[in-house]
Amino acid sequence: MDTDATGDPVDKLKAIQNDDVEYQDEDDDFDDEEEEEDDPITLGFVDKPKNEWSLRRQYFPSKTGGVPAWLDPLNIPSGRSSVCDICGDPLQLLLQVYAPTDKETTFHRMLFVFMCPSMKCLLRDQHEQWKRHPEKPSRSVKVFRCQLPRINPFYSPECPQYNESHEPAGSGAALCDWCGTWKGDKLCSSCRQARYCSEKHQAMSWRTGHKTACQQMKVSSPVFGPNKSGTTSLESHKVGSKNLWPEFEISIEDESEYNRDISEENSLANSLISRNRNDDTMNSLMDNFKGDDDKKSWASFQERIAEAPEQVLRYYRNTNAKPIWPVSSGRPSNADIPKCSYCSGPMSCEFQILPQLLYYFGVDNEVDSLDWASIVVYACEASCEASLPYKNEFAWVQIYSLSTTL
Repeated sequence: MDTDATGDPVDKLKAIQNDDVEYQDEDDDFDDEEEEEDDPITLGFVDKPKNEWSLRRQYFPSKTGGVPAWLDPLNIPSGRSSVCDICGDPLQLLLQVYAPTDKETTFHRMLFVFMCPSMKCLLRDQHEQWKRHPEKPSRSVKVFRCQLPRINPFYSPECPQYNESHEPAGSGAALCDWCGTWKGDKLCSSCRQARYCSEKHQAMSWRTGHKTACQQMKVSSPVFGPNKSGTTSLESHKVGSKNLWPEFEISIEDESEYNRDISEENSLANSLISRNRNDDTMNSLMDNFKGDDDKKSWASFQERIAEAPEQVLRYYRNTNAKPIWPVSSGRPSNADIPKCSYCSGPMSCEFQILPQLLYYFGVDNEVDSLDWASIVVYACEASCEASLPYKNEFAWVQIYSLSTTL
């Protein structure tokens, strides 16, 4: 897909609107999967970015892995919001999706999905997920929504020029030198220059090189980096961690216009996933399903994604479509989806993250490896304002089996 034209990615995503969505009445019934079949949606695919600078925040990228391109770069989530509620480790960016609407207050709108890479935490997350609307949920998967009007302190009101020289207007928070994701509120007590989001990341940085670099930094003044107020105008932030998920650009395509012939031709030469290996994996999973309902759901899921097997994301907002569940067990009822915690209004299905993403991330197919059947993100239907720059939204995670014991 061509993303070189000026404004093309932003303009294409501006076509995704949500003003006319009608909320389904809440009840305990499961969604009718047959309704989804007739309503084409927007699909997301991962591509290697043509230019490294194209994933910077001033270009409003949809992307996977790496460090976040924070929409509001100054007032990012902190404290308990930034860590896994189960193990306490800082969360990693799974993906972010730029999804503006035609409202002035949501001229820019981005959703971020963060996740703990531990499968053990995800299994614990499942137990918390089934507790309907707990006062203080403990999750290993967290979703944040950020939105800005056209006139804002960080970006020009004009569409960005897609070249390396384009710069944002405002500065951003100083970030952790290890993960590049969360605020670097903790300074190295020796050099007073290196910043970290947590004691764990500081310790990891010390063991992997900062112990040596620290002495050099003490006798030299930094040319770049955060100022005394804890902000920085740097757009490229080199991080020490080698364990972040791989960074890819998410390109979009309308499901109804997706050309299978083009897809197959490209996949033979350029796709990161092997069709044969994909089929072997799917057949292996099918063998593990015991019940007819699971096999029926899996067959329906396979049939729906067959036209574009490389898809990693399905975008549903402003459609009547519903998620396609790979297995029948572990699906939420309408009553399992909470109200917006800010305006108490309904939440609607925004997008679905498919397990194919794990392949692109190079996650091993081992017993203890991170795995899911589906992650479905629900966001406030009204995209309410609230007072927080980043609002918490809701993710429902379906895994292939709940039989695994902790």
